[in-house]
Amino acid sequence: MPDKNLYHLFRSRFPADMDATFLEHARGSTSFADLDDQSARLCHALKTNGVTKGDRVIVQVAKSPEAVMLYLACLRAGAVFIPLNTAYTTREVAYFVQDAGPRVVVCDPATKADIATICDTGTAILTLDTNGNGTLIDQMKSSSPDPEITPSKPDDLAAILYTSGTTGRSKGAMLTHDNLAANALVLHEYWQWQPGDVLLHALPIFHVHGLFVALHCALLNGSQVIFHSGFNVDAIIRDLPRSTVLMGVPTFYTRLLDAPNFTAETCRNMRLFISGSAPLLPETFAEFETLSGHIILERYGMTEAGMITSNPYDGARIAGTVGYALPGVTARVADENGQEIPHGEVGILEITGPNVFAGYWQMPEKTAEEFRGDGFFITGDMATMEPDGRISIVGRAKDLIITGGYNVYPKEVEIEIDNLPGVKESAVIGLPHPDLGEAVTAVVVTNETADMIQNDINEVLAIKLARFKQPQKILFVSELPRNTMGKVQKKALREQYQDLYA
Repeated sequence: MPDKNLYHLFRSRFPADMDATFLEHARGSTSFADLDDQSARLCHALKTNGVTKGDRVIVQVAKSPEAVMLYLACLRAGAVFIPLNTAYTTREVAYFVQDAGPRVVVCDPATKADIATICDTGTAILTLDTNGNGTLIDQMKSSSPDPEITPSKPDDLAAILYTSGTTGRSKGAMLTHDNLAANALVLHEYWQWQPGDVLLHALPIFHVHGLFVALHCALLNGSQVIFHSGFNVDAIIRDLPRSTVLMGVPTFYTRLLDAPNFTAETCRNMRLFISGSAPLLPETFAEFETLSGHIILERYGMTEAGMITSNPYDGARIAGTVGYALPGVTARVADENGQEIPHGEVGILEITGPNVFAGYWQMPEKTAEEFRGDGFFITGDMATMEPDGRISIVGRAKDLIITGGYNVYPKEVEIEIDNLPGVKESAVIGLPHPDLGEAVTAVVVTNETADMIQNDINEVLAIKLARFKQPQKILFVSELPRNTMGKVQKKALREQYQDLYA
């Protein structure tokens, strides 16, 4: 069997001129030759710190070219790459460290002392900052390139991405080299990547969208990437005329539409605008087409499977739908027992395909719960399917909130609020927000003597939860609506406050 290490696939697609630019960034540029050399040196540095095939490497660093090289180095070493949101607090990171048992943790120099308090003595702690400095980079510069690309089988793990559950306990989705390769190859073909395409990249690289979708496609195409540290609307507008592809969350598009200097002329060189990670409002879809002349291509995916569906490149892109199951993916809409239901009816979207993950890290029981006996994965998203196979996501079976492209699980926030003195109970919901898609909103019942305001709660949550998980607004009520079984009716709350951010 030929070696299936994902890095081999990428390298086979590098341009003939290895001096061609891969990443253009604030500090200059990184060529494909630099990529190959730096990832080989970082691979050597990882091995020097005890990393062997199958070892986990946790990475919580700011977006930088070196962070991309570190990911590729992990692939070369056969290590399991575990990226973490930079907004996570040390308290939150402690769970991931305990669960994953990493050989190496890479963090920002400013957080090293805190990270050291949650790691075993056998865990190496290395640092990397946004300017390409840190102990890891010092080791990279003093290392010789390691020419070896660790042989890998299709089902060898390449990454673990943590995705929380409604219980508040995070689950590590195990993604194999074959999972990632299969998805990237399909997307590269389906979205018709072309010679000379230039990707404008403003997404984070700690989750599927920015790393496994955007960068994987660019690597397979041997494309230049204009690499932004984050989304700055003026900087994006400046670079759009020399780009051809932009992948973003709906927030990107609402902010572009609000910018007076965003015009059809700005987009004169663009080939494709893609939106995902959160629902795109039909109004945004229509307004963007009117102003720019481009029709946004909306797709749908999740941590456990990468991309699952997409509106077509050639063909109708319809607002409010996420298109069709990608080639190789089989999708069905089923009832709670896994039985397929008639077209047009709302049910649970279930899928199977080579992109579907290998299960949850050290959670065999949870893995078994999420798969049907015939191998279909239960996404938990409510959907409808037209007779021609076009899919629309209409809600979520679980109370997941997607705000600015990030997942927030209400139970995790509710636990922290309910633990505060003076709080009787709380319900955390997502409400429509013109910029974020959904805004985290807490509805709180206090005891008779409590005199609380939003700032009091937010000050406490700021040290316990990542910023994107903290409520935008907190509403105080005398009681929460319940059904006859005593269950809090979050649907009623969402309906009552649906215009809060209008």
